[in-house]
Amino acid sequence: MARRRPRSELPPGGLLDWTSSQHWSQQARPCRYCGRPTQLRDSRRTPAHKVCAETALIRQTAEAAAAYHQNGIL
Repeated sequence: MARRRPRSELPPGGLLDWTSSQHWSQQARPCRYCGRPTQLRDSRRTPAHKVCAETALIRQTAEAAAAYHQNGIL
């Protein structure tokens, strides 16, 4: 039986686990975040560098936390 990673543990290399071949395309297209060419695809098959996607995820999380804090929810 395969050992599962605890939820609190990050995958090797950062926040997102893009080890699946589904995240690769033969054709380079502009990253949705920075515009530079990439052969990587996110979970919706949109061109995106892993680092760019992780940076956007961190930014979105921080913005959501700030909004909750500002509204007295957190």
